Amino acid sequence: MQVTETTNEGLKRGYTITVPASELNDKVNAKLAEAQPEVEMKGFRKGKVPMALLKKQFGQRILGEAMQETIDGAMSKHFEDSGDRPAMQPEVTMVDGETWKEGDDVVVNMSYEALPEIPDVDLKAIELEKLIAKADDAAVDEALANLAESAQDFEEKEGAAEEGDQVVIDFLGKVDGVAFDGGSAEDYPLVLGSNSFIPGFEEQLKGVSAGEEKAVEVSFPEEYGAENLAGKAAVFECKIKAVKGPKAAEINDELAKKFGAEDLAALKGQIAERLEAEYAGAARAVMKRNLLDKLDEVVTFDLPPSLVTAEADQIAHQLWHEEHPEVHDHNHDSVETTDEHKKLAERRVKLGLLLAELGQKAEVQVTDSEMTQAIMNQARQYPGQERQFFEFIQQNQQMQQQLRAPIFEDKVVDYVFELSTVTEKEISKDELQAAVEALEEDE
Repeated sequence: MQVTETTNEGLKRGYTITVPASELNDKVNAKLAEAQPEVEMKGFRKGKVPMALLKKQFGQRILGEAMQETIDGAMSKHFEDSGDRPAMQPEVTMVDGETWKEGDDVVVNMSYEALPEIPDVDLKAIELEKLIAKADDAAVDEALANLAESAQDFEEKEGAAEEGDQVVIDFLGKVDGVAFDGGSAEDYPLVLGSNSFIPGFEEQLKGVSAGEEKAVEVSFPEEYGAENLAGKAAVFECKIKAVKGPKAAEINDELAKKFGAEDLAALKGQIAERLEAEYAGAARAVMKRNLLDKLDEVVTFDLPPSLVTAEADQIAHQLWHEEHPEVHDHNHDSVETTDEHKKLAERRVKLGLLLAELGQKAEVQVTDSEMTQAIMNQARQYPGQERQFFEFIQQNQQMQQQLRAPIFEDKVVDYVFELSTVTEKEISKDELQAAVEALEEDE
């Protein structure tokens, strides 16, 4: 077998692989000889089928396997000897494939873009600032007030119902004067502004009082789940049993117990811990962005054009769908990439390759337990179908990689944090929020 270099420009590589017909023939004969003892054929005892007959019967299939194995082996040996790592799947084409016949040498062209050599980075020379925000009394009190509001109750009030009030109603819905299944209820507590009923329903109940009767006229949405009601006009005969105003829960030990704490002091402590965990997550995001910015500045190397193009196409496509949320499929015109897309793609490809190299050198691994946790977190988005989701992930290598990649990246980032020179800076919650908003503006 002969491997001849045809292209070596930048990261582009090209080779011609020639497999002599004699080598293929030897490989075919070896495969047939290996299989011969187990072959049974009418008219012959097991293991006694003549080689010539075996070759006539199975030669073409074995020849195809031998060609594929030989070429794959040549590619593997090339990458092992050269140290090249292809950026994407190499392109392999057979020369004279349409006219090739048994007895001819097999000649294939292989081309690919090699991953670049990643320069070493002095991680200890990278200086980073770690923002520290504490949960002050004002932040804890604000969170407590929100909890009390979420645990609010309602008490009867005088006068007309307003936005945020609860009306207790009996209702009966009719389409063309005929009641329909599921269109009635008694003593139903409906909070005005909750948007839990058909659009327009709650709006018409504003201003009603207890004891009043009201005919609410609405139309079911065209995409309504029940086909017999979709797009139909309906009238709901409503009897207002009571009007209740919201009453926030009192901030005391009883409220704390509702949320699983022993007393108010314990609840405040839990809230402070939760807030500071949120602050720490936000501060880490700011620190990570600063790290990536610094790495982008100090590290330079050639980028595989194919990876940049693929990433730019993906960015353009994703942004197009964000601008056209009504389109849920990919049956649309091609999306052109801009210089801005390409610039962002170059940054992502560079940092992706760099973090992968740093992780490999540091022997960073994503554990089975970390993957299981990631799958569980995703599975929660499909209540009642968790088992099917797990099975889907187990059978889908691409999905596994999509879940593994961000875990790996975060572990590499933490590794770099440990080696970098980090100074802490205590700031307020508002200053931290401003830093996070600045990140979002830069995206």
